[in-house]
Amino acid sequence: MYLRLNSDELAIQDIFRSFFESECSIERVRTSQHTGFDTEAWERLVETGAPGMCLPEHIGGGGAPLTTGAIVADLVGEFVAPLPFIEHLVASRLLASLAPDHDLIPALVSGEKIASLALQPTEDDQAKLVPGGAIADAVIACKGNDLVLASGDDSISLLRNTADLPLAHRSLNGAETIASGGAAVERFFRARSEWQALMAVALTGLGRKAVDIGVAYAKERYQFGVLIGSFQGLQHGFASAITGVEGSHFLSNRAVSALENDSDLGERLAGMAFLFASEAALDASAASLQYHGGYGFAEEYDIQLYYRRAKGWPLQFGDPGVEYQRIANLCLPSGKVA
Repeated sequence: MYLRLNSDELAIQDIFRSFFESECSIERVRTSQHTGFDTEAWERLVETGAPGMCLPEHIGGGGAPLTTGAIVADLVGEFVAPLPFIEHLVASRLLASLAPDHDLIPALVSGEKIASLALQPTEDDQAKLVPGGAIADAVIACKGNDLVLASGDDSISLLRNTADLPLAHRSLNGAETIASGGAAVERFFRARSEWQALMAVALTGLGRKAVDIGVAYAKERYQFGVLIGSFQGLQHGFASAITGVEGSHFLSNRAVSALENDSDLGERLAGMAFLFASEAALDASAASLQYHGGYGFAEEYDIQLYYRRAKGWPLQFGDPGVEYQRIANLCLPSGKVA
């Protein structure tokens, strides 16, 4: 795995950085807090072809590898963009792999309709805390050995949450069964791993930006007649935070690469990257928030936006403790973790 972007990838990064700077400024993020979704920004993202960029060419997609999607995911994190790019990408790829002739595919490729994935176990014919569930036109969920597709947005209500995410429970009553059996369920869990890996990339971008915000503040804030950036305690804290973030950069990109190449290590690397990046992003944003002092908790300062998302984004997957146990079970050849 080579971590440096090649010339084509750098060009893609520059194009999408310009997009996010224009359409997902921090002011736009703030105005989208009540819904967690910027409709206008999504419409502009559709114009770039990003919603279908990692879908196969034979169904109208861009045919780009998952590693290209990771370039955009990193920027989603850096700009804490109120866009369901990651969930739409993985859910669309899942549907395309299971039912490439489905009537919904063209609308998902174009971004006209938004898809999401129910990451947590279903209960009583309901998908719980679906990422983007409040704005998604279709949700794919796993019910036993069946994968079902729930369409429509009847009676969907936004679940208020600390991270300003468009979370919602989605009813699976009357949902369409799109695939059944062990192979289908395995493909569903592969999609969950893709979500984990791309979210790890996004959390890395978030953590890196959180450190940048903190460093910028430390360079302009005076206390006791000197810049607080001259205090060794802050310098050590920033150094520790960015070390963790760069570690998550390496691990998350390795996970994406493993999934792209169908490596046997893909599932466990995705889980490891997700957990590591979750901790690194939270540590980085918490340190920067702390170094802002009381200002860190004020809504006027941007760092609180990053801290709240660092707390909320990983919880969409469920209890981190359960995921730690699952990864441990995958890694231990004999015996299980109690």
